[in-house]
Amino acid sequence: MAEGDNSQEKTEEPTAKRLQKAREDGQIPRSKELSTSLVLIVGALSLWVFGGFIYAGAEKIFRSNFSIERELLFDDKQLAIHLSASMLEAILSISPVMFALLIAAILGPLALGGWMFSGKSLLPKLSRISPLAGFKRMFGLKSLVELLKSWAKVLVIGVCTILLFFALENSILYLNRESDRQAIMHAMDLVMMGALALAISTLLISVIDVPFQIYDFTKKMKMSLQEVKDEHKETEGKPEVKQRIRRLQYEMSQRRMMQDVPDADVVITNPTHYAVALKYHSDGMEAPILVAKGIDEVALKIREIAKAHKVPIVESPALARSVYTYTRVGKEIPEGLYVAIAQVLAYVYQLNQYFQGLGPRPKQPPFPVPPDLRA
Repeated sequence: MAEGDNSQEKTEEPTAKRLQKAREDGQIPRSKELSTSLVLIVGALSLWVFGGFIYAGAEKIFRSNFSIERELLFDDKQLAIHLSASMLEAILSISPVMFALLIAAILGPLALGGWMFSGKSLLPKLSRISPLAGFKRMFGLKSLVELLKSWAKVLVIGVCTILLFFALENSILYLNRESDRQAIMHAMDLVMMGALALAISTLLISVIDVPFQIYDFTKKMKMSLQEVKDEHKETEGKPEVKQRIRRLQYEMSQRRMMQDVPDADVVITNPTHYAVALKYHSDGMEAPILVAKGIDEVALKIREIAKAHKVPIVESPALARSVYTYTRVGKEIPEGLYVAIAQVLAYVYQLNQYFQGLGPRPKQPPFPVPPDLRA
């Protein structure tokens, strides 16, 4: 029983197929802290860069609203026009910052996990409304980490705020000695500097959160040894199915091979155990090609087809075994067998001349096989 339980422990690294399926289901590592940090930093930078533009727009709106003529206050149409112009000016003033925040919000999640859209993550799941599942989430490791992150954020931002206050203390106290316009501009710079510093400080939380999210995702994706075996079977197929497929492939190749036997120029046999069929045309081939080969029953079938189509059959045990061993179907014979096969083709040509009454019956010569090609 213990052995069976151990086999179900998720100790194996997730396979590529499992990770791909998880991605299709909308399960990828994400860090909200990293996305939030990027948005805050981009927001602070854009406020610093476009602060003057926003200030100029706000100043224009205030001047326009405080200098409105008294008669226009009693004209509803003119007030509506004035309000529309003020709203348009406000939108134009903050549009660069809003556009920068939009880009950061879109690109932020891509920093971990990349781009992903899956409709499956929007489908309802019973596990999301299960009280037991919710209880586990409340008191699980992830909830504890989220609680620690919240405390860490308060601690980090609080400490950074105190350090920042002491660092800018003299600048803040010096504001009352500046003119109104200069003090406002200086105060805005200090606020922007503080906002950027605090936004950058949130990266400290992201540095901790990103590795945890990767670890947590990998842990959830881990597989048991049995799951790996089952996936391998699904991918590669069951052994009996694979064996059946191999058998069908073998039978198809045998049928194609037998169809080429009638076009062969000669069949060399063992004489009973081996049979190889060769084809050669001097106009288009550099060397004879093996079109079929077989042993025992396949060899017998090759000889039957050859006899039925009057393909010459030559007995040469050593040569038949060598060609069978060192040549693949559809490939040229080894260079070391050129002489022996040339003698076979010459002998077959002389036999054809004899059967046509154009010459004496030839005597079959020995077909030499090099020692390194003997099977």
